[in-house]
Amino acid sequence: MDLFRTLVGLVMLGIVFSLGNALFHLMTSKGESKKMVRALTMRVALSVGLFIALMAAWALGIIQPLDGPR
Repeated sequence: MDLFRTLVGLVMLGIVFSLGNALFHLMTSKGESKKMVRALTMRVALSVGLFIALMAAWALGIIQPLDGPR
């Protein structure tokens, strides 16, 4: 469980870093957006991968949803 939580945290940091990297390339490029597109593609891939990993972990019983307010 702790390993999975660490993995999710690292992927979230990667998503934020990739988004910041895309913003940096957007602000500094002179019409050349290949690096920005690559960074945004990486962000989308990480987000989709995280979603699939969370759904698989839930289906396998590794994680459980919390009880909501009553």
